[in-house]
Amino acid sequence: MKLVKSLLLGSAAGLIVVGGAQAADLPVKAKAVEYVKICSLYGAGFYYMPGTDTCIKFGGYLRADAILGGAGDYSFQQGANAGSNNRLTNYYTGRARFDFNVDTRTATEYGVVRTYADLVFSWDSQTVTGSAPSTFSTGSATLGLYHAFIQFAGFTFGRTVSIFDAPWQSYPAGGPDTLPGGSNHVNGVNQVAYTADFGQGITASFALQDETTANNGQSNLWNVSAGTASQFVTGVYGANSWGGTRSPDILGSVRVDQAWGLAQFSVAAHDMHPGYYGATEVTGHPSDKWGWAVQGALSIKNIPTGAGDIINLQAVYTDGATRYNFQSLFPQSFFMFSGSGTAYQSTGFAGLADGVFGAGTGIDTVKTWGLRGGYTHNWSPNWASAIYGGYAQLRYGTTGKGLICTNFAAIAVAGSTCNPDFNFAVIGVNTVWTPVKNLAFTADVSWSRLDQKYSGAINSPGIATAAKPAAVYELKDQNSVTMLLRAQRNF
Repeated sequence: MKLVKSLLLGSAAGLIVVGGAQAADLPVKAKAVEYVKICSLYGAGFYYMPGTDTCIKFGGYLRADAILGGAGDYSFQQGANAGSNNRLTNYYTGRARFDFNVDTRTATEYGVVRTYADLVFSWDSQTVTGSAPSTFSTGSATLGLYHAFIQFAGFTFGRTVSIFDAPWQSYPAGGPDTLPGGSNHVNGVNQVAYTADFGQGITASFALQDETTANNGQSNLWNVSAGTASQFVTGVYGANSWGGTRSPDILGSVRVDQAWGLAQFSVAAHDMHPGYYGATEVTGHPSDKWGWAVQGALSIKNIPTGAGDIINLQAVYTDGATRYNFQSLFPQSFFMFSGSGTAYQSTGFAGLADGVFGAGTGIDTVKTWGLRGGYTHNWSPNWASAIYGGYAQLRYGTTGKGLICTNFAAIAVAGSTCNPDFNFAVIGVNTVWTPVKNLAFTADVSWSRLDQKYSGAINSPGIATAAKPAAVYELKDQNSVTMLLRAQRNF
C-alpha cells in the first residue's frame, strides 16, 4: 500500500509540473480595451483622451473659391496686377483651402484649462508680374497659423482674434476681406489678455497686443523725405520708417451679450516708435507718439423680419492707429487704373499711414473714421440672403499733407491739386444655399469705390510691374466689381 501511495503522489506531482509548464505557454489574457468616451461637458464633438480627464475636439472646413474680377481671395481690383486693368490682369482667380483645428479642455480647481490651435493650408491662383516679357510668380501652397493659445483662469496667452474686434470681425453679413469701417484680426494677433465675467452676459477684457504680428503688421509710418516719384504713383509716399517695438498695444473692451443681441465698446492705445531720419544714428529721429482708437459694435437678433435674422453694426474712430479702421486685410498702399478721355489712362492711388514725418520734424498723426454693417435674412432653413456695406475716410494732418505734396509737385501737371486724403466705400449682396447641414454654396457680389482727392493729371514715370509706361495720367476716382463663388464643407 505504501508503494502504491508513493506512486500515486509522484504521478500527481508530475502531472502538476507538466500542467504548469503547459500553462506557461498559453497566451496571457489581454487587458480591457479603453474605448473612447463621449465628453458632454463642453458641447457636441468632444471626447475624452484615453487614460486622461482631458476632452478633445477636432474640426475645420474644406473650401473652394472662384473669384471673378477680383484680386486674390477676396479683395478689390488693386495693385499689380488686378488694378492694372490690362492684359496682365486676371479675370478670374481661385483658392483651395483646408482648415484644421484642435480644441482641448480640462476641468481643474481653477476652472477649465483650454488650448486651441487652428491651421490653414491654402493654394491660390498665381499673379502675372512684369511687362515684356511677362512672367508668372512661382506660386505654391501656403500655411497659416490663425490661432494658437492657452486659456486659464480668465487669461489668454498666445495668438487669436483681438478683444478690440467685433465678434463678426470684418464680415457683418459676409463680404470681401477688404471691408473698411472697423478692426479685423481674423488671422490672429499675438497677445496676453484677461477677461472678467460679471454674469448676466457682461464681460470686461484687458489685453497687451503685438500689432506687428497681425496680418501685414502695422500701417505705414512714412518718412516722406525718402519718397520717390516711382513710389508715389503706387501710393507709397516715403520709407516705412518704424523702429523696433517699445510697447505692445494696450486694449480694453466691455461687452454685453444677451438673447436680444450684443453691445461692445473697445479702446486701444498704439505706440508709434520711429526709426532715424537718415541711414545712421547720427541723423537723429522723431520722438515717439501715442495713437489711439475707439470702436462701438451692436448686434440685434430676433427681429420681426424672420427667425434667425440679424443686424450687425459698428463704428470706429482712430488717431495714429489706422489699422483699427482700415483693417489687417486691407492694403496699406495701392493703385488702380481705368480709361480716360483726356490722357493716356486714368489712375487713382492711396497711401495709408499712422503718421508722417520728414527730416527734422515730429510725427504728424493720421486720423480716420469709418462704419460698417450688414443685415441677414433667412428665407428658409436652407436659404439666406444678406446686404452689407462699409465706408471710411482717411485724413492727413496739415504738416503731413504738406510734406507729401512737396513730393507730388515733382510729377504734377500744371493746374493739378494735391490732396492725399481719400474715402473708400463698399456695398454688396450675397445668397447662401445650405442643402444639407454643414454644406454651403455662396454667391457674393460687391462694388468698391476709391474716392480720391487728387485732381488734374500727373506725369507718371510708369510702373514696370504693371506694364504701365511713362505718360500723362488723369487723376480720377476708381471702381471695382467682384464676384465670389464658394463651396464649403464644415466638419
